[in-house]
Amino acid sequence: MSNRGPAASKKVLTGLIGAPIAHSASPAMHERAAEALGLRGHYQLIEVAGADATGLSMMLEGVRRLGFAGVNVTFPYKEAVVPLLDELAPAAASMAAVNTVVVKDGRLIGHNTDTTGFARAVKPLLAPAGNAVAVIGTGGVGKAIAFALASLKVADLRIFDSEPARAEKLAVLLATHGGARVARCVEDALDGATGLVNGTPVGMLPNRDTPVAASLLRETLWVADAVYSPLITPLLAAARAKGARIMTGRELAIYQAADAFELFTGLAPSTEVMGEAFDAVMAARSAAYQAA
Repeated sequence: MSNRGPAASKKVLTGLIGAPIAHSASPAMHERAAEALGLRGHYQLIEVAGADATGLSMMLEGVRRLGFAGVNVTFPYKEAVVPLLDELAPAAASMAAVNTVVVKDGRLIGHNTDTTGFARAVKPLLAPAGNAVAVIGTGGVGKAIAFALASLKVADLRIFDSEPARAEKLAVLLATHGGARVARCVEDALDGATGLVNGTPVGMLPNRDTPVAASLLRETLWVADAVYSPLITPLLAAARAKGARIMTGRELAIYQAADAFELFTGLAPSTEVMGEAFDAVMAARSAAYQAA
């Protein structure tokens, strides 16, 4: 039941910039969390593909002027928005990637809740005795995942990207946060690893590829995916078939959203409520897919 009282009259306008984002569960999670706190929330999808710096600047100026409390930013703009903001929180500045922009006193302030969200999600998979984790993909979300693992004191962090220069750049950023080794190939990244994280959009519907060959997976390796559409990606399906522990993109989606909501509103949302909203979206999507 929603809370009532003075807060019930408060409107909160937030949104998401990216492409493609029609599949996003963020509107449901944010709006349901707002309702549970007695707020009137609206979460607007702002889907613009191929925007250059000028186009992004125009969108952000609209966010500044139209009464938004803030917006989330997703693929492919998490790095492109960085130089367009007025200020960066320290963690976002360290990794040069932003997934949450808060409007405060007319200023656009960049944060990264992918990092805090993934750190919360992955903790149960990490072993007290030590961890060697391979991160595939070093774009916006891959960066955040690598920094999250570094914050959890993963000493043996291996990063791989199909564009080696991007991985090298991330390694430089991580140098003062515990460090990371740039892997020559996926096989090199997985050699002796205890965990694997897909930080690429490979496997997100309608794509049905996998960033890691099934032959490289094994029972002793836990496997996590940042993709949540579908929840069981081809990578996770192959890992589960090998008997490996898996983590879907559900927890990252919920925790990053919760941390962003708190930055937007100053109020801590219920992750249980957000999780129920997320699950309802995924159930409806699965039903529609099966009916098609």
